[in-house]
Amino acid sequence: MIAALPGSELPPSAHGLGQALGLASVLPFVLLLACIAVLPLVANHWWEKNRNKGMLAGLFALPVVLVLSAGHGQAGQLELTHAGMEYASFIVLLGALFVITGGVYVGGSLAGTPLANSGMLAFGALIASFVGTTGASVLLIRPFLRANATRQRKVHLVVFFIFVVSNCGGLLTPLGDPPLFLGYLKGVPFGWTLQLWKEWLLVNGALLVLFHLWDQRVLNAEELARPGAQLEEVMRHEPLRIEGGLNFLFLLGVVATIYCAGAGLGTGGEPWPFGAQEGAMLALAAGAWFTTRASNRERNRFSWSPVIEVAVLFAGIFATMTPALLILNAWGQGQREVLGLAFGMREPWQFFWGTGILSSFLDNAPTYLTLASTACGLEGVPLEGRYLGNLLANSENGALGVQRLLAISCGAVFMGANTYIGNGPNFMVKAIAEEAGVKMPSFFGYMAYSGLILLPLFVLVTLLFFR
Repeated sequence: MIAALPGSELPPSAHGLGQALGLASVLPFVLLLACIAVLPLVANHWWEKNRNKGMLAGLFALPVVLVLSAGHGQAGQLELTHAGMEYASFIVLLGALFVITGGVYVGGSLAGTPLANSGMLAFGALIASFVGTTGASVLLIRPFLRANATRQRKVHLVVFFIFVVSNCGGLLTPLGDPPLFLGYLKGVPFGWTLQLWKEWLLVNGALLVLFHLWDQRVLNAEELARPGAQLEEVMRHEPLRIEGGLNFLFLLGVVATIYCAGAGLGTGGEPWPFGAQEGAMLALAAGAWFTTRASNRERNRFSWSPVIEVAVLFAGIFATMTPALLILNAWGQGQREVLGLAFGMREPWQFFWGTGILSSFLDNAPTYLTLASTACGLEGVPLEGRYLGNLLANSENGALGVQRLLAISCGAVFMGANTYIGNGPNFMVKAIAEEAGVKMPSFFGYMAYSGLILLPLFVLVTLLFFR
């Protein structure tokens, strides 16, 4: 996901709650995920209304709120406040990027050919590490869909877009994905993740090659099934022009705000207090809204529906996943057992898969910090100050502690692509595509794609880098 308060981590009260909460407290989160997966299949018309999604999210969030606030007093209330602040940061960032990029209209069109589509995905992968996976996703998804407007089969286009642009492209810098940004706040040097270029190149390169072959086969099938020359149809395009270019300055303003807030510019090196970053982003979004011609948004078919859908669902997700994160934190620190099992990860490959699987369903930012903290504990590094920087300083290049942190970084970023809820941009891209008329697969249908395509790639990453 993209929620990440500067300096965000579980507060001290989390440790006691993580030991005290029973596994039953995770049930509302599991049931909410089940509803997200099943209801579009069995009650699609009912599920289409954002009001109904909001009612369901509230229904499952209510018992969690009551258990934490009434059953665990001040400690539980602090956790709920922390979750609410993270949610506010999440939705403000997502909404600001949605508004800013919604005012950029790419006139003309690209050709919806396999080569042009692969080029757009490659460009998205390159910029995702520098403007963030969310920024790259909302900037490129509309031009990408417009370029392929004449194509009949479009599901694979959006699925691979989510894989590459919304997730795997964001591995190289702390600006790419929130877990890496939190690592930077905890002492990981800004350029340290650039050494993951081999993993980045392997995964994104393989996905681009596979996509190109897949897209070419789909286009060939359309050529045979439809009358006329489909290749000629998708090749028709007008010269590109960009309207609303001022919005790129607002987009850079968002990126600069994220960096400055984390680096503590103007606050003596301390992360900005809650509200400062959010206020700056709202101001940037307002500036973009009032300086952009309304015709740009009209031609982009801009509407608030996608961001509202994400907002109501993730309100429930942020509330209900709080007990799961608290239990995970206590388990990872060796303070409790889960189903009679102690936390047993030791090898880098275990951290890669453990981080990745949890990040597919939970917020990958606190998951990253929890497992990174555990990796520090295994090396005897105290969790004080910029402790991840101390872990790297105390470990030689190639040492087990370094390899664990590399594995955690890759797992958190790559495996956010495994499900629709694994990363904030995933649901946003899905909603925009559906609004454009693309019938996207169900929750489990999407996981069939990720299981078929991504999991073998992640096995290869494990064998080559983390075994």
